[in-house]
Amino acid sequence: MEARGSRAETILVVEDDQHLLDGIRDILELDGYTVWTAQNGVEALAVLQERAESPQLIVSDIMMPHMDGVEFFKTVRKETRWLNVPFMFLTAKSEKSEYYKGLRLGVDDYIIKPYDPPDLLAKIESKLIRQGDIDRAQTEAISTLKRQILTILNHEFRTPLTFVVAYADMLNNADAGQLSSNDIMAYLKGVAAGADRLRSLIENFIILVEMQTGDARQTFDWRKCPIVNVADLFEAARSRVKPLLEGTHPLKTEIENDIPAFIGDAEYLVVAITHLLSNAVKFSEAGKQITVGANVQHDHINLWVRDEGRGIPPAEHSRIWESFYQIDRAMYEDQGAGAGLAIVRGVARLHGGKVSVSSDVGMGSTFTISLPLEKPVA
Repeated sequence: MEARGSRAETILVVEDDQHLLDGIRDILELDGYTVWTAQNGVEALAVLQERAESPQLIVSDIMMPHMDGVEFFKTVRKETRWLNVPFMFLTAKSEKSEYYKGLRLGVDDYIIKPYDPPDLLAKIESKLIRQGDIDRAQTEAISTLKRQILTILNHEFRTPLTFVVAYADMLNNADAGQLSSNDIMAYLKGVAAGADRLRSLIENFIILVEMQTGDARQTFDWRKCPIVNVADLFEAARSRVKPLLEGTHPLKTEIENDIPAFIGDAEYLVVAITHLLSNAVKFSEAGKQITVGANVQHDHINLWVRDEGRGIPPAEHSRIWESFYQIDRAMYEDQGAGAGLAIVRGVARLHGGKVSVSSDVGMGSTFTISLPLEKPVA
């Protein structure tokens, strides 16, 4: 096969048969790869540890002295820096049981011995191409996340912080004799409003991080308990958005009779409903009615919030649940970090449920949290 010149990829090959090891190395080097070699798992770990960079692929025999391929694979996967390195087994047809053991552990692929050089190269190249695609997707996702976070830090955190600093400066620099009690109260309300918004943003970030790291699952597991009165959830959420609702939007409640008790985390559910209520206020004109409700459908309980706001185009129905996503943020200049619906979806998933939205542009939207009706043990 024609050599492809210098490649960026480095491959670690582990094989106890020296002749076979030399043959694989020669094939790969002729094709332009950089090759590291070892004759067993112990030697291979030493090779990995003495180099600052990681290989782009590991190809390992299974049956080897001192440390076989399965144990080598397990040890590699314990190290965070090698966790994403693709791993392939070299296996003889007689070693099928060991190969299946590797697959169950999560080995990416295998190469049957004896092999043809073109087959070996094709398998290796396809695995490297696939890993490259994954790495680029991850890099792009991280870059997008960084841009979103920078946008939020630049706008959402800076605005309330400016309020706090500005009003605090006015209080600090003003002549006490020139300030009326109304002036002082207005300044303090400005500081409080900015502080509340900062607190809300920080709490949202913390909840999102907890959901990403799995901490929210632990919290849910020890905090979940029977929820007897659904109306209490809506009332608690309403009290949290009271300053937004008062004098702006009439609130109606439609809770089906005889809603049974179910298992859930009341605090997380109140947080989710609060976000839905806040969005209903934010995205509908003053005077428009907001309706909340609950009903049982088959073996699920639905908690929903309906507004008469601007509505959501069908193409956006799936994207709105993503972290930090907002529809046409630049055009509408909406406040908020775009974390609310991501938190709502996360809360639903903690309960084993799901979320949905039905919406007509210009007519309003209904957001539903559907939870499995897991009844308390008597």
